[in-house]
Amino acid sequence: MSGQTRLTVIVTEVVAVNSLIKRFRFVREDGGLMPGFSGGAHTVVEMDDNGTRRLNAYSLMSDPADTSGYEISVRRDDTGRGGSLFMHNGVKPGMKMVISQPVNLFGLDLRAKKHLMIAGGIGITPFIAQMAQLDSLGHRFELHYAMRDRELGAYMKELSARHGERVHAYYDLEKQAIDLANLLKIQPLGTHLYVCGPKGMINWVLSTAKAMGWPKGALHSEEFLAPPVGEAFKVELSRSKITVEVGPTQSMLEALEAAGVDAPYLCRGGACGQCECRVTASDGEILHYDHWLSDEQKAAKTHIMPCVSRFKGERLVIEL
Repeated sequence: MSGQTRLTVIVTEVVAVNSLIKRFRFVREDGGLMPGFSGGAHTVVEMDDNGTRRLNAYSLMSDPADTSGYEISVRRDDTGRGGSLFMHNGVKPGMKMVISQPVNLFGLDLRAKKHLMIAGGIGITPFIAQMAQLDSLGHRFELHYAMRDRELGAYMKELSARHGERVHAYYDLEKQAIDLANLLKIQPLGTHLYVCGPKGMINWVLSTAKAMGWPKGALHSEEFLAPPVGEAFKVELSRSKITVEVGPTQSMLEALEAAGVDAPYLCRGGACGQCECRVTASDGEILHYDHWLSDEQKAAKTHIMPCVSRFKGERLVIEL
């Protein structure tokens, strides 16, 4: 894991939360304490998916005050590349795995007078850790959590029991929806807004807040994108002087790593910008799936994010 210290861990718990989500708990193989982290942090889990090495980022959902282990939740995706299916079907208690030290790209701004959190689906996980941290510090917060139905409302009962009226649930199948404009309107000055969930929800929340005059510095979001599947393609590395083939279910970053290239990364989900590469030649279409590059950079075809983006064409050369 480029630039990150690896931790060898043992899986101690695998719990089916509902029909789509499983919770996993890791402890250190050597019995020591885990590195400390703050609410909003993630870890990168390494897996051998039938010979393909995958590294997927998952938000830490355990209490930051508890360094005896880390907990994550994984939503099964039956049409994805296979990482979530590996976690659901292949990971058992007692299994040894490798994870990264925690990295936080979605941290709390503790200067805020209040923290307003909006979650959708599996996007609840970073907020579980954040609320535990804020609760211990005595800070003001409230959560608005939208999900498809009660069966898929992961952790709602536990959150309500711990945080009471600070937690609000909305179920799509019961025709319930967040009254976002009114919710944002009634917040006290100095409130910070956090959103995590599907891309459509994130865009809706942020665009609404910006239109209502919320300052940019008070808006926080996180969305880890799973690398999409697509046609195989080749990428030339101008500095390394090698050509790497990217398979249909591989990300470019995974293909580079498999070829022995030490490519940088932090999130592996198109969010942090760490793996950004300059494109020196492109005869074809760059398929941008990240939300880091600007529209101008994407149109200019001068940069690419190997963690999630793909290519369709004759020739792609990047500076690496």
